[in-house]
Amino acid sequence: MEPSRFLGCLTDDFARLRAVASIDPTAAVPSCPGWSVADLTHHVGEVYLHKTLAIREGAEPEPWPPADLAAEEPMALLDRAYAGLLAEFAAHEPQDRAGSWYAPGQTVGFWIRRMAQETVIHRIDAELGVGAPVAPVPDDLAVDGIDELLKVFVEYSVAEWASAFSEILADSPGWTYTVRTDGGAWSVRTGPGLLRVTDGAADAADVTVSGPPTALLRWLWGRELAGETSGVTVDGPPEAMAPLRRCIVTATQ
Repeated sequence: MEPSRFLGCLTDDFARLRAVASIDPTAAVPSCPGWSVADLTHHVGEVYLHKTLAIREGAEPEPWPPADLAAEEPMALLDRAYAGLLAEFAAHEPQDRAGSWYAPGQTVGFWIRRMAQETVIHRIDAELGVGAPVAPVPDDLAVDGIDELLKVFVEYSVAEWASAFSEILADSPGWTYTVRTDGGAWSVRTGPGLLRVTDGAADAADVTVSGPPTALLRWLWGRELAGETSGVTVDGPPEAMAPLRRCIVTATQ
């Protein structure tokens, strides 16, 4: 996806997030236990502000968040931070330098993509919180989101912060997974201390996870309600799926 496409998706999902979040700020968000919609709104505002500073200063700000943000009204913070983020994006080219936790992605373009994906997931959180219909995710954004989750979050985190995953993967006999949707397929291989992601379906997978793009993105991010029929199919033994699911949760906390 081109940066302009990510920015268009960001614009659409921000508008939906803001509209939905105003319906009932006190509602509980089932996909973010312990959070209200107001808490979610405040969090997204903090995220936008953090990335604005990471671009402007060339490094992620530490410590974070500043104490004075806690008292700011959530919707006011969201609007202020979003305006600042868009201004920062407009002032730079995608290839310009920006600080990030992801070593291969030290560019403004990395944050354009990341904020589009961050926003669509939290837009879904807000919809689940207030009981609004979950709007479809464009197929190209959903496929990219699956790719980002598997490679940028899970594979990179296992390699970079191995100690957080050592217990999960210590006894892995070496499982192979195929993750497949319309427009994309990935092979995931695990072993003790190891998780590798490659493009394309595995020749022989222990587990195959498949479904429509929006459904698969939501399933991988844990954005489903209990008892909801998602359209995602998991074919393989539960004991093989469990470590991949635990790695995803650990990498995205």
